[in-house]
Amino acid sequence: MQDLEKIINFVTKSNWLLLMVSSSLALMTTPTKVSLGVLLGGLIVAINFQLLKKTVINNFRPDVVSEKGTSFIGNILVKYYIRFVISGGLIFLLISNHIVHPLGLLAGLSVVVASMFLATVLELTRLFFKEAV
Repeated sequence: MQDLEKIINFVTKSNWLLLMVSSSLALMTTPTKVSLGVLLGGLIVAINFQLLKKTVINNFRPDVVSEKGTSFIGNILVKYYIRFVISGGLIFLLISNHIVHPLGLLAGLSVVVASMFLATVLELTRLFFKEAV
């Protein structure tokens, strides 16, 4: 369980780090709408990941599971879909009102995917080098 917590904490920290680095690079190299898209897309997805992490941690504690039984999965799914609808609405408003460039927003929304990919590569390297020794 500690390995899983380490990976989740790594992904959470790297989300914010990648968001700062990618928005800084976008601000220096791209037009304003694109860099704003990277920043807002990254914020949407990083906050969503943070809230999902909090929801899962709060609902999978032993006292909550034994108290609620199987209904805690419904609680997690309801909160997930509420966040999904809010995120979709925000993305729709940002694109339809021409506040951000869609490609910049897509790049910002990819922050969590990049963090998970990085965590996977690091964990696989650690696993292969541990077995090679």
